[in-house]
Amino acid sequence: MRFCALLMGCAAAAATMAPAPAAAQTSYSPYAESASAALARYLRTLASSPRDFSALIGAGRAALALGDSQAAAGFFGRADEINPNNPLPHAGMGAVTVHNGDPQAALPFFARAQQLGAPVATFGADRGLAYDLMGQQVQAQADYRSALGGPDSDEARRRLALSLAISGNKAEALQTLAPLQAKGDVAGARCRAFVLALTGDSKAAMVAIDAAMPGSWASVSPFLQRLPTLQAAQKAAAVNLGIFPDAGTQYAYASPQAFSPPASAVVLSGRLAGRDDFQTSAPAREVPSWKQSEPVRVAYSAPVKRQPAAKSAAKSKIWLQLASGPNSDALPVQFQKIKSKNRDLFDGIKGYIARGPDRSRLLIGPFRDSEDAEIFAEGLESVNAFRWTNSETDTIVPIGTN
Repeated sequence: MRFCALLMGCAAAAATMAPAPAAAQTSYSPYAESASAALARYLRTLASSPRDFSALIGAGRAALALGDSQAAAGFFGRADEINPNNPLPHAGMGAVTVHNGDPQAALPFFARAQQLGAPVATFGADRGLAYDLMGQQVQAQADYRSALGGPDSDEARRRLALSLAISGNKAEALQTLAPLQAKGDVAGARCRAFVLALTGDSKAAMVAIDAAMPGSWASVSPFLQRLPTLQAAQKAAAVNLGIFPDAGTQYAYASPQAFSPPASAVVLSGRLAGRDDFQTSAPAREVPSWKQSEPVRVAYSAPVKRQPAAKSAAKSKIWLQLASGPNSDALPVQFQKIKSKNRDLFDGIKGYIARGPDRSRLLIGPFRDSEDAEIFAEGLESVNAFRWTNSETDTIVPIGTN
């Protein structure tokens, strides 16, 4: 039977049970504050200094912790534009791609971050999750251990415990969580319930979750009882991303926090890539690419026709960035390569180039909204595309225009 129907009545209780994405203040904020407070603070900085690299990275990490991967990708993309030789935007995009359920596509981002000098301790918690989602628990655990001394140490410890439990190592998993439990970590207590469930001890898991969330055991017991029956990659997706095999439906994932931007952040609209409206929850994840889902025909309306022009100042619109580099002359060739691998999807689609002072971007679009852009991106093969919003000062020209 479909597990969705079974858990429909207990979604609210289950939603608070999974370990949330790293709130890890130390990874994006030197202050003891929530992710929403950190994001508000970074947005205030960006309102007056839109090219502040540290604020963009911080905003990206905070947005990701709140569950808004689209906005996070926009912040990291803008940071990469400002400093393309810094590893942080690449590590950030790797984290975004992992949280979007595409671990294989995330690995090149982490490889590039490491090539640019980032130690594994700074991104191991996220790359480890990528390996876990691919069923490669040994590699995942090595990365998590490297990250125990990094900025996301608590989250790395939780994920390591879950990965050990997926591997069947209950004793070491519980031992790994002990330091978190000793300091009263609430997420660690919930994580312990998952460890017990993953290793087949459903009764102890229900006792543990009832201790953390009194009265909830009856609601979440079907979820806990089914965990041991999943494959390793499915277990990792369930306990880390809240995605069960049934149509990729989220059951246990902690919902993004509601966020009302400060008045000073309003001026960012149309000026910063990826500044979405945080007053709404992030859209539900589609079925991850690793889930062998049925192919889906992408509904996409052709881009708006433009009069050919050598240069044009564009109003803020939503695009997909396919590639970037310092040599804009190489991008048309890159576009043809991408198009040749996605012929049906690119039928009637034109490419555009956004030229900047130190790099150029290969784009397609503009799209009607973020959802259309995301659907199109999910249909691409061998392309790490992400959403990009131009500013009114960006110059965007169709490929073939001199």
